[in-house]
Amino acid sequence: MASSKLFIATFVLSLLLLHVVEAQQVIESHGPKRSLLGMDCGAACTARCQLSSRPNLCHRACGTCCARCGCVPPGTSGNQELCACYYNQTTHGGQRKCP
Repeated sequence: MASSKLFIATFVLSLLLLHVVEAQQVIESHGPKRSLLGMDCGAACTARCQLSSRPNLCHRACGTCCARCGCVPPGTSGNQELCACYYNQTTHGGQRKCP
């Protein structure tokens, strides 16, 4: 009786450990792309938002999009098709999120 409880406890703990290891591997493989690409989101968004009438709002939105996508389109506006992920980010209202 005691050995069967010990076996079940060991089995459950090993399954839990396996689940944690697999979850860590998924997190590492699907993390932000910017770390893989070496993208400096701060500098890219500063350049992108330099002519904006609301630079703080622009920089915050650009930073979020850059962190998710790992890219920022060149120039101060437009060219969003060069970074598809950046182009496809939308707000809850369906408007484009990224400047």
